[in-house]
This record gives sequence, C-alpha cells and structure tokens, in this order.
Amino acid sequence: MKKLIWPGSTQLAPVSAVLVGCGRADTYNLITVAWAGTICSKPPMLSISIRPERYSYQLILESGEFTVNLPTVEQIRVTDYCGVVSGRDQDKFKATNLTPLPGSQVEAPLVAECPLGLECKVTQTLELGSHTLFIAEIVAVQVSEKFVNAEGRLELEKAQLTAYVHGHYHALGEAIGHFGYSVRKKPGNIVRK
Repeated sequence: MKKLIWPGSTQLAPVSAVLVGCGRADTYNLITVAWAGTICSKPPMLSISIRPERYSYQLILESGEFTVNLPTVEQIRVTDYCGVVSGRDQDKFKATNLTPLPGSQVEAPLVAECPLGLECKVTQTLELGSHTLFIAEIVAVQVSEKFVNAEGRLELEKAQLTAYVHGHYHALGEAIGHFGYSVRKKPGNIVRK
C-alpha cells in the first residue's frame, strides 16, 4: 500500500471523548477531552491534556484532582456541548441536565449518568507546548451497577460507548477479538509466523 508523507501531527485515532469533572462544590465544571489515556497499571494512572487558556485548566491545577467519565452514544450531544462552551459562561451541569455525583476520594464531581467514572489525583504536570499534560493516579472507580453481571464482571461493552476520530464522534461497534485470542490454542487455530 502506497503511503503519503505528511508533517508530524495529531493523527492518532480513534480516541475516547471523555467528560472531565473538575472544581469543587461551588465551581463544578465539565470539559470534554479527547486526549486522555491509560499510562500505568500499578499504580493505576491516566493522563489528560488541556490547553492552559481553558477554564478547567486552572480548576484542576488548583485542586490537584479531576474525574474522567465515559459518555454513551445517548450523551454525545452534551459531551460535544461541554467541549465547545466555556464554564466561565455556563453552569454546564445545569445547561445539560447532567447530575454531579460526589466522589468517594476526590471533591471533583463525577457525572451520575455516565456508566463509569474514574476519580483521579494529579501526581505530575508537564507543560508540553499548546497543552499541559496532567498525570494522575486513579484512586477510585464508580461503575453503574447495570453493567456488572452476576459474577461481578464489568460488561462495559454493553454501555454503547463512543470514540472520537478527527472531529467526528462514532459509536463503537461489535467486538472483533479479545486480548490474547490470536495465540489461544483451539482446534484449527493456526497462527502463521
């Protein structure tokens, strides 16, 4: 397949579009972030990148904490809204009819309507250029009971999660494999090297 050479740019996709909760009770805010990801499993950590001119940037810098909430297909319109309207001008929880949910380990709000929320405490910040990277430890996870089966397994694949691809939101589709399936030994399963 022939490749074109482009200058270095932010072409990694798809990525999650998440709702980041920040602030304290009198300054709750939400910001949509597409530059978020898991970076460590022990301790569990993630990172988000935010431009310093964004209202949420200062709230996170001052409090040292935030939440990451995974929106569903049904919540994508409010997710987009929270990314284009400033918390300086709007109470986004009121404007979107989303419910702030108290954290168990942080003061930053979670979003009650999202199937999963991660409570995070900032451990490091890196000023990278246009964005600052907030590295945080995940200190607690809140999961909607309806996505936990009788055996206690999280079935987040049933939540109708979304992805962000270069300015467009997409619904995630059917599963096409699972970790390690390519090497699992089954009759007739031949992996060519």
